[in-house]
Parts: sequence; C-alpha cells; structure tokens
Amino acid sequence: MREGQRRILVVEDELTIAESIAARLRAEGFEVDLAHDGPSAVAKAEQVVPDLIVLDLMLPGFDGLEVCRQVQAHRPVPVLMLTARDDETDLLVGLAVGADDFMTKPFSIRELAARVHALLRRVQRNQRPGSTIVLGDLEIDPVERRVQRAGEPAHLTPTEFELLAHLAGRPRAVVPRERLLSEIWGWTDQAATRTVDSHIKALRRKLGADLIRTVHGVGYALEVPK
Repeated sequence: MREGQRRILVVEDELTIAESIAARLRAEGFEVDLAHDGPSAVAKAEQVVPDLIVLDLMLPGFDGLEVCRQVQAHRPVPVLMLTARDDETDLLVGLAVGADDFMTKPFSIRELAARVHALLRRVQRNQRPGSTIVLGDLEIDPVERRVQRAGEPAHLTPTEFELLAHLAGRPRAVVPRERLLSEIWGWTDQAATRTVDSHIKALRRKLGADLIRTVHGVGYALEVPK
C-alpha cells in the first residue's frame, strides 16, 4: 500500500457485487480488502485497520449490525451500510450501532464511490483542530472528538458528530435540510432528506429529545441547553 493511500474493507457475501465494488474503489485509488461473512469481517477489520467499511446488512455467520457493533466497540470507523430493504427500522438500528450512511440495493457503483469519498472527507474535517464548543450543559470537543451532556459522554458516529457540530456552530438558527445535505453529505439530491431526519433522530436518542428543534417544512435548529 502506498503511503497516504486509504484502505477500504468491503464486506459483501454476493461475490459479483463484492468484486464490482472492489474494482471501482481500486480504480479510485483505494487499497481494498474483502470479507464475505460476519466473523471474517470482524477479524479482517482488526487485522487491516481500514479507514472505512462498506458493509452489507445481510451476511452469513452474523449480520452487518453485529459486525458494526463489534468493530465500533474497538475504535470508531466510518461505515457505509448496504441493505436490500428500504426499511426505516433497519436504518435507525444501523445508525444506533454506528453506521454513518446507507445505500439500498440495487445501487449505482459510481454513486457508492462518491459516497465513500464524501464520508472520508467528513472524517478528515472532524480531525481538524478547533476550539471546544460549550452551550449550556452540552460540550463538544473537536480535537478529541468527544461530546458530553450534563457530564455524561455520548458516543457519536463521525456523521452524527459533524451534524451536531454544524448545528452548534449556529445555535438557535434554523438550518434547512437541503443545506445540511449539501454541506455535510456533499449531496444535492433533495429526495435524500430522510437521511438527515434519521441522523437527527439518532442524536435526539443519544443526547435528549429537547436538544434539536424541528421546524416543519424547513429544517432543524439546535436549542441552547440549560
């Protein structure tokens, strides 16, 4: 692997799909490793320490949710989860265990590669030094990537952290869903605003339902906690 080259772990039991994804990501300049079931995915992630995981939800051995739980328990890593069902329950459970983004099969390999690049850019932004944000009982440390509320730590995925920090940078201001999609995800597809809504639900579950206010038909605003 060349110095500075990003490493992607592709976990997919359908070999044709796995090889297609791997071929496209290698053409994009990534080093790619493959795993085809749950147990081997966890072992491979520990062995190669990937920068990002493309993870199928339905796998032999144990499913992608369990893979995500076990991998994230050791270290935070961006996860793009693939699912054959457009089911909000799968989406919310996946976000709860540490997935950052979802794609529903069938999908465009070109779009998958674009999502991978966007996820990695978000992680790189999160790693830049910055001042700690304190809003009432909410504290966001961008250097150590730590968040706590009322002294209680919260484990956030890279995307959740970026979304929270973005809203915290303009407390009480209403930020449209479309702007969040553009500035955080790098997308312009307004049909994907459900992705924003699902991440907001995850933040509320982890930090309190009172933290983020919904402005119906527009977007979201971070309330300043007491």
